[in-house]
Amino acid sequence: MQVTILPGSINGTVTANPSKSAMQRAVAAALLSNGKSIIRNPGLSNDCLAALDVASKLGATINRQEDYIEITSHGIHPVQSADNEINCGESGLGIRMFTPIASLSALPITINGHGSLTTRPMNFFEEVLPQVGVKISTREGKLPLHIQGPLQAKNITIDGSLSSQFLTGLLMAFGAVAEDVTITVKDLKSKPYIALTLQLMEQFGVQVKEERFEQFHFGKKQAYKAGEYTVEGDWSGAAFLLVAAAVAGKAEVHHLNTQSAQSDKAILEALEKAGTGLMSGVFTVNVEKQQLKAFDFDATDCPDLFPPLVALAANCEGTTKILGVSRLAHKESDRGKTLQEEFGKLGISIELHGDEMLVHGGTGITGGTVKSHNDHRIAMACAVAALTASGPVVIEDAEAINKSYPEFYEHLQKLGGVVKKEGATSQVH
Repeated sequence: MQVTILPGSINGTVTANPSKSAMQRAVAAALLSNGKSIIRNPGLSNDCLAALDVASKLGATINRQEDYIEITSHGIHPVQSADNEINCGESGLGIRMFTPIASLSALPITINGHGSLTTRPMNFFEEVLPQVGVKISTREGKLPLHIQGPLQAKNITIDGSLSSQFLTGLLMAFGAVAEDVTITVKDLKSKPYIALTLQLMEQFGVQVKEERFEQFHFGKKQAYKAGEYTVEGDWSGAAFLLVAAAVAGKAEVHHLNTQSAQSDKAILEALEKAGTGLMSGVFTVNVEKQQLKAFDFDATDCPDLFPPLVALAANCEGTTKILGVSRLAHKESDRGKTLQEEFGKLGISIELHGDEMLVHGGTGITGGTVKSHNDHRIAMACAVAALTASGPVVIEDAEAINKSYPEFYEHLQKLGGVVKKEGATSQVH
């Protein structure tokens, strides 16, 4: 699909889409619970739908209503299908979180995915899962994974620099079976995502004692309790709307919890540094364009913010420095290089030096044709850049947004952005 975005100002009110990080964790917690859970404001992006599919393959009954989803479960009981396979789609969180959870079963299970997930490294499973009694094999460190549990919760030490998502899966799986054990983590990246996991586990009745995000203690044996959960708005998707307002007008974005444990809430800090007009309530953020200046920002703990930060920096006078580039190589695309390449087509020069990205802003964004590289966040960053370009920006493979934020183009239109789909002037539905 091709989408053309025309330059123009925006002004309006929009509700943030549901957080896929919170939604996927809630689906996993409901799967691990005994009884019927209700998830309100559910996310229905591709990653969220993949999580629901995995939960049903692992024994939960999913009942989708208009504005909530019922998940009835009695713990992990894989459905005996011919190949006993679960598929996590293209979700990095999905595969890393559900693999330890599926390992609670004593049955052999094959775990697969598609698209960019098939090229992502999975070696850390081979290093850690055997330590907790799980047999595992991969295809030279890549998918598919073949596992056979049951996982036995033991004192283990893991390297947290690879992925906090795998730790999320271990914590959630341990929550169902652990008794008097500790997970020790060295060099944890993305601490806020682990805070979100612990927050969600507690909501479903399982408490973990955390010390400086280095040790996670499980005391007496606990059980997940089915309940109700409302998915909060997604800061990583909303970041694009907030940046759009900061560079091209003004907007009020609802359903954003400013007390959230989501790490991408840090976009507020970047907007402030850049000189944006910013007002935030408890569940609402107002952003208004002002004179923007270059800023320094460390995105090591929130690597998903790189694309909106680049769209912001392109509109700031001077050179912006963003740290944390090393976290970008194994995303849907090699994001550092992809941003450099695609923003280069729009006249913005980006330098990459080790862990540092320099964005030369204020030079003017030109119209042009860009590719999403099937990366949802690249498509959205280019769409935001288009608002202040000298001419239309055509985005190829623009449907990549369905991975996390299927409503993005509609929301941009709601704020007054002009979006044309496949060269037609019709609205995007």
